[in-house]
Amino acid sequence: MQNIKLNGLDINGEEKEYSLNNFIGKRIVLYFYPKDNTSGCTQEACDFRDNMNRLTSKATIIGVSPDSIKSHQKFKEKQDLNFILLSDTEHKLAEAFEVWKEKSMYGRKYMGIERSTFIISADGEIEKEWRKVKVKGHVDEILKFLMQ
Repeated sequence: MQNIKLNGLDINGEEKEYSLNNFIGKRIVLYFYPKDNTSGCTQEACDFRDNMNRLTSKATIIGVSPDSIKSHQKFKEKQDLNFILLSDTEHKLAEAFEVWKEKSMYGRKYMGIERSTFIISADGEIEKEWRKVKVKGHVDEILKFLMQ
């Protein structure tokens, strides 16, 4: 899991290759979301953006979805996002964290991201996880945990 490499956009929108090993020594909020520019995912990303000053002293924020770098660039620019976005087009990280799941909408079954968040300690261990996340109030839950 630590050495899975993904392309992503840094806080300035520059494309880089990342692995979780890049963040050893730093606490991470790693959140998985289904799709750029959808209502719930936009709300969640904007909640992280709007609370960045409260979060950055506690952890590095990283968003992950199966969208392409091009999609992430548009999403990041449109919403003025100020954190790292990773493109997991092959679902490697999502599968490692067991958030790539069968979903169902209008009777149609398909594979997709189960909205989930993980707090990873500075030494690379999972401290806390939230699965099947409800967007409203979630960033506050994360902040409450990080303040402990």
